[in-house]
Amino acid sequence: MKVIHDKENQKFTMNVEGDTAFVDYKLKDGKMYLVYSEVPTSLRGKGIGKVLVEQTFELLTTQGYKAVAVCGYVKAIAKRSDKWSTIIEQA
Repeated sequence: MKVIHDKENQKFTMNVEGDTAFVDYKLKDGKMYLVYSEVPTSLRGKGIGKVLVEQTFELLTTQGYKAVAVCGYVKAIAKRSDKWSTIIEQA
C-alpha cells in the first residue's frame, strides 16, 4: 500500500483492494490543512486509516510541507506520536 500525492485534486490517495482511501487538504498561507479523511466501508477495521495518515505525514515531511490537522481522525493519529509534532499542528 502506497500513498500518492494528487496535487491537482488536493488529496493524498491510497488504492487498496480496488477501493480508494484518501485525505483531502486545502492549501492556505503556505500550510496544508488536512480537512477530511475517508476509508471505504469495506476496508474499515483493518488499520488502513492509520497507514494512510502516517504515510501522508511521511510525504509531507519529505516534500517539505507543514500541515494543520483539522480532521478528527488525522488529529488523533498526530497526537499518538511526538514524531509528528514538528510538522503537524492541531487546529
